[in-house]
Amino acid sequence: MEGRPLEDAELARRARDGDDAAYEDLVKRYGQIAFRVAWLVTHDRGEAEDSAQEAFVKAYYALPRFRPDSPFRPWLLKIVANEARNRARSTRRRQGLALRTAAAVSDGDAAPSPETAALAREDQETLIAALNRLSPPDREVIGYRFLLGLSEAETADVLDVRVGTAKSRLSRAMGRLRTVLEGPS
Repeated sequence: MEGRPLEDAELARRARDGDDAAYEDLVKRYGQIAFRVAWLVTHDRGEAEDSAQEAFVKAYYALPRFRPDSPFRPWLLKIVANEARNRARSTRRRQGLALRTAAAVSDGDAAPSPETAALAREDQETLIAALNRLSPPDREVIGYRFLLGLSEAETADVLDVRVGTAKSRLSRAMGRLRTVLEGPS
């Protein structure tokens, strides 16, 4: 299939010269694999779709930098992977904020004494600091189960895994959290 890279290069050249139909052909040709690459990074259908779409827009504007003697597919998929990684990082930051917010939410009980409130805040800050030292998947499973109060079945549903898998992930994550909490600060 030596003609295929030349065809891609020709389509990329035409797109760079303003032929939108040529770029549309490239999008159709590589749309599915772009989505799959993005999904491998994000593990989320919506984020993968958005990542692939945004990557195609970025690739379009980057066409003047595309070297015609290079294969188009790897060049495009690198843009897709970078966009997906950026979105995944952003999602992890938002999840961290959600964890901090969920941990800070009061349960509606009567106001504690100032001493109890100070100790609770200190414990909460220690827990949040320890959670932030865990990997994103560990923070996620602990956050779903304990900070957001989801059941084991709900946690499994949100993670899109079986209940037993969610339990084992939670168990391992809690073990790592204990290690972090017991270790030097």
